[in-house]
Amino acid sequence: MHPPLTLHRHPMCAEIIEEFQKCHLEHPITKFFGECTELKIKLDRCFRQEDVFIWQKALKRKANFEQSKKLKERLQALRKETAENDS
Repeated sequence: MHPPLTLHRHPMCAEIIEEFQKCHLEHPITKFFGECTELKIKLDRCFRQEDVFIWQKALKRKANFEQSKKLKERLQALRKETAENDS
């Protein structure tokens, strides 16, 4: 089973999705006997790669957020220190 085959949700796999849907339309009976299996395997591999890419992107986003949080704290401390020295 695969997730819904919407192109906007899976841009990395759009070409394979189109081929797979075309295969199903062109082979309405033989699709049940393995006519489109090779494309299905390619599609599954593409979805797995897409999941890994999304996971890596989420990890980078989290690391960037943590880094920006630390930078913001440093800036606030520096502003506070500068304001105390000016007084």
